[in-house]
Amino acid sequence: MAVKRYSIRIEEELLNKLHFVADYEGRSVNHQILVLIRHCVEQHEKQYGKME
Repeated sequence: MAVKRYSIRIEEELLNKLHFVADYEGRSVNHQILVLIRHCVEQHEKQYGKME
């Protein structure tokens, strides 16, 4: 599996809140974002079926 980089624009206030949540969960911000993305994909697949 290849690992890709992807940059996003995010408002400072929202980024600060993301840092807070990640710290609370004991994760880095990068790992927290991956957790959120995986959750989003899981929910989509539950509703619409597996993606290839």
